[in-house]
Formats: sequence, structure tokens, C-alpha cells
Amino acid sequence: MNIPRDKIVNQLENSVTWLIMLGRFGRLLFSLAIIGIGVETLICSYVSSHSLGPHYKVVPVIPWLPAIPSLAYLVGAILILCGASLLFQRTLVVSSITLGFLMLLCGLVFDVPRRPNLMSAEWRTNVLEPIAIGSLAWLAPGLDGIPRWLYRMSRYLLAFALIVFGIAHFQVLTFIASLVPGWIPWPRFWTVFFGVAFISAGVSFATGCLQRWAALGVGLMFALWTVTIHVPPVLNFFRTPGAPQDPDKWSDVFIVAALWGGSWALARDLRDRKDLSLGADSNRA
Repeated sequence: MNIPRDKIVNQLENSVTWLIMLGRFGRLLFSLAIIGIGVETLICSYVSSHSLGPHYKVVPVIPWLPAIPSLAYLVGAILILCGASLLFQRTLVVSSITLGFLMLLCGLVFDVPRRPNLMSAEWRTNVLEPIAIGSLAWLAPGLDGIPRWLYRMSRYLLAFALIVFGIAHFQVLTFIASLVPGWIPWPRFWTVFFGVAFISAGVSFATGCLQRWAALGVGLMFALWTVTIHVPPVLNFFRTPGAPQDPDKWSDVFIVAALWGGSWALARDLRDRKDLSLGADSNRA
């Protein structure tokens, strides 16, 4: 059966339009989340906690920083500038590279020496979440925007982070299942399901196969968690008069929103391995 050429063209145009809109929304959400992290860092610059253990005082915002107000001001300002610059095509490459290296630096320099256990929950949160965000930032300009080695490295770092996220779902299955709201049935099933999905997405990014579907799926997972798990506790603080704001809860919202938006921002430009081997990539909107 022959399909009319006009129908095929219309289908392709609709698909491209949908991906463009999704990518723009993802970039906007990613930018706002980074700005939010920067603003929270400035607000909490004179607040300290022992989130990394009794011997470490840090600013209670992910990525963790030593409790040095001047350093918090500097990093917060850079995050705000990078987040705002991501919205403009002319400054996209510079801001993406800067944000990526800042997140990688925070994760590796401030957290890895204190959390050497690769598979611990603290290592997964403190180190891999900033590194995953930094990798998404590096991937944002596409293959033409950054050196090929940095593009490949960011894919592998993102793949590694996603695989560890997935393994963690099985390591602390009961705890993660307890985070699922009570109105959602079968919490242990969904914990296992999302663990498998994380690992599958990581393998996809590592091998270069079905990357677009992996980005869409990962973004959808983080979107669901944003609206069902992380936003409600923040809203509850506003419903209770005089209730203190918890920086960790706000940080959770911004981190998950950044992972959501950053994943969807890549959906249009990602290509399968066979396309990358030919050097093919799409022009950005």
C-alpha cells in the first residue's frame, strides 16, 4: 500500500513541530530551575547544615558548597547568569559549558572526597545529581555547539548517572516505595519499573541507540515525580502559617525540574548511533 507523499510530509512536519515545542519548553524549564538553584544558594548563603555528615558544614542547597558565604554568593550568581543565558541562542554555548563545568566541579571537588562509597544513597544524590545536570547542560547546544569529545563524555556521564539511579531503586526499594503517595497503587511495582527504566535509558545513552526515546522517557519520569512527590511538600509549607521553609525540599524541586526540563530539551537534537557516525545532526531552532 502506497502512502501519499503529502501525507508523509505532513506527518514529518507535525513531528518536528511537536519536538520543537517540547524542546523549547524543556529549555525554559531547565533555565528556570537553574535560576531557582542560584537564587536559593544566595538566600541560604549564611545558613549552614550538616547534610554531608557531622564533620562537614555546608550550605543546604544542592550542589553542596562549604559554608562560606562569599563562595555561595559567587556560585549563586554564576548559576543565575548561566540559567538566564541558556534562554538565548547567542549565549547558549558559553553558558552551557560554564554550567556543566561548575556542576561537575561541585560534585567532584566538594562531595566525592567525603562520599567515597560509589553506591551509597548520599553519593547518588550529592554527586550524581549535579553531574547529571551538568551533562544535560553540555548536551544542550547539540553536536555542532561543543567539541565532539565533550559531547561524548557528557553522554557517558549521563548514562552512568542514570544507571546508578536505577540500581539504587533496587538497593533501597522499600524506602523509595515509601515516597510514593498513598493514593497511587502498587508503590513497589512502580519503584521497580522506574529502576528498570533508568537503567534502560542509561544503556541507551551509552550505546547511542534510541536516545530520543530515552530522553523523552526520563523527562516524563521526572515530570511525574515533580508534581506527585516534590511539589506537594513545598506547597504544604504555605498552607501552614508560620511553618519554616525547608531548603532541602526546595532544592529537591529545582533539581528534579532541571532533570525534567533538561531531558526534554534534548529530544529534538538527539540522534541514534548510526546518525552520529555519519556526523549528522539537526539545526537548532
